[in-house]
Amino acid sequence: MSSAAPASRSPLQLALRRFMKNRRALVCAALLALVGLGTLLVPVLTPHDYRESDWDAMKSAPSAKYWMGTDPLGRDLMARTFLGGRISFAVGFLATTVSVLIGVLYGATSAFFGGKTDVLMMRFVDVLYGLPYMLIVIIVMAFLKTRDIVIVFVVLGLFGWLTTARIVRGQVLSLREREFVEAARALGARGWTIITRHIVPNILGPVIVYATLSVPSMILSEAFLSFLGLGVSEPETSWGMLISEGKEALNLWWLTVFPGSLLAMTLFCLNAIGDGLRDAFDVQQR
Repeated sequence: MSSAAPASRSPLQLALRRFMKNRRALVCAALLALVGLGTLLVPVLTPHDYRESDWDAMKSAPSAKYWMGTDPLGRDLMARTFLGGRISFAVGFLATTVSVLIGVLYGATSAFFGGKTDVLMMRFVDVLYGLPYMLIVIIVMAFLKTRDIVIVFVVLGLFGWLTTARIVRGQVLSLREREFVEAARALGARGWTIITRHIVPNILGPVIVYATLSVPSMILSEAFLSFLGLGVSEPETSWGMLISEGKEALNLWWLTVFPGSLLAMTLFCLNAIGDGLRDAFDVQQR
């Protein structure tokens, strides 16, 4: 009795299998999961509220009572650090989601319709590329005169989609003449239907990789805005705001060391995971 032939694996399954062999990416994914879990649990489980001040322990160094010390207002730094991580993660992932959605739809539309549409749409991207991204975000945040967290990730996402659009355009140009697209046209499918149902699912690999690599950039941008005083507002906080507060009191080393270390580790892990996904989706390694 002959054995059955092994079932063929999908490209996504092959990519996942290669990713699981990347030890550095797996270790970084585990560390990132621990940090993410900490941002969810620590502010809830710690006996000290991040908004409450202990006037008898202002500027207190790390101790058995306050593991990461306190800030100049006597607030528990550990609770505020992990709450800040929650906000930094939220801004990073949500801003990336906004930028990826805009970039995918814009780049796919430009490449699929081609001709003058493609030329005009990509010239618009070129013009925006010539403008300083961070300066525009700073001007918009200053003009809006708000420090709402939703506004922060929306503004970052609205001005961070240009590279995604270019990547998607290149992928769609190579796909729009493929047989499955011609078959969809022959069956009467309209342009938007072909883009959303047939083309976009086939470019998810590169999009996922770029999105993973974009999250650190968004987190760093939010940290920079908070460092300048344009990010989230009190009593909420973020890693950038905590580091900004720490620079005002350089002798209180714990105010910058703990949030700065978590920010650096998170950025490193996200970049390592992005590199691992890029290698996993590389068709030349199949």
